[in-house]
Amino acid sequence: MIAEETLVQELQQEASRAKAFEVLVNTYKERLYWHIRRIVLNHDDTDDVLQNTFIKVYRNIDQFKGDSKLYSWMYRIATNESLTFLKQRSKKMGISDQELKNRMVENLQADVYFEGDEIQLKLQKALSTLPDKQKLVFTMKYFQEMKYTDISEALETSVGALKTSYHLAVKKIETYLKEN
Repeated sequence: MIAEETLVQELQQEASRAKAFEVLVNTYKERLYWHIRRIVLNHDDTDDVLQNTFIKVYRNIDQFKGDSKLYSWMYRIATNESLTFLKQRSKKMGISDQELKNRMVENLQADVYFEGDEIQLKLQKALSTLPDKQKLVFTMKYFQEMKYTDISEALETSVGALKTSYHLAVKKIETYLKEN
């Protein structure tokens, strides 16, 4: 695997940008796909958001200063693109964010790309009841097994706040699962 610093340098140089971008996409597309998929839940929507994420990365790579890891920066872009997508979708449909989340979970059962069982479907329903930040933190920590320091970089939030959000999310999920 190419070193991150070298990849960034190649991305920021016009002569090597196309080849470096291909490496970037091949390196990160699967992890970013699953991060986005856990937010928007639908395969086709995930592909659209992933494409928009890579377009933003490509257009803005010259503004990347290296204050965080490249992957954390891309995660932040993917997260923002996912949340923006959901807000636009709910506005376009004329429904609340929560109603959209409920519909998305209901649609999971019909999604040919969803391979989960009944327990995973219940977990998705529980996750849909969480505030966005708690859902993001829980997803990144539980499903993607990210370290709090990496989540902190990606979401630009303190580690302490993230631990609190994760703890609250776990308690709410436990309560939901016991009641349902």
